[in-house]
Amino acid sequence: MEFIQTIIESLNVMTTYEAIAMILAIAYIVLAIKQSLWCWPAAFVSTLIYTILFYDVSLLMDSALNAYYLIMAVYGWYSWKYGGKLEQQELEVTTYGLNKNIQIIIVLTIISLGFGYVMANYTSADFAYVDSFTTVFAVFSTYMLAKKIIENWIYWIVIDIISIYIYIQKGLNLTAVLFMIYTILAFIAYQNWKKEYDNTKTSRV
Repeated sequence: MEFIQTIIESLNVMTTYEAIAMILAIAYIVLAIKQSLWCWPAAFVSTLIYTILFYDVSLLMDSALNAYYLIMAVYGWYSWKYGGKLEQQELEVTTYGLNKNIQIIIVLTIISLGFGYVMANYTSADFAYVDSFTTVFAVFSTYMLAKKIIENWIYWIVIDIISIYIYIQKGLNLTAVLFMIYTILAFIAYQNWKKEYDNTKTSRV
């Protein structure tokens, strides 16, 4: 009951800009599931708002991460629109395969441990290693999404689940609910993209 009450109170104090950013963030994933180019304009506006909001409350790393998402929204739109093998062809869903994903996970984990060590020993950051893990993997997963790599959704599912734990521990319950929605949508997205990839692969055999 306390968790639900906190969410209701958070909704009551939510600003108009926060509400717009939250709605557009959900719209971004829903549109991405459908592989609609409109997901990127939704992402652009949402992350622009979050970049400003986080900067205003001195959450500089979160603001910087959203500034990166802002750039990737532009890149993602261009990549989806013109990134196909043939000129002017829209990008198709593809896969990295197991071996390449294992290599990526190893490299990103090492980078995360490095950032985590710095944050744990030279800053006052909470959840230094875990937060570094989610941030590093989120940066690369955004690139994977922009290239329509199907495994990006698996990465996001793990990132979102870990983020839910962090946000609940920090009392950011409304954000935790938002990431619960993200997790469900990421699972649906993976299923949809996998089905399309399998169908495309089968049709070419």
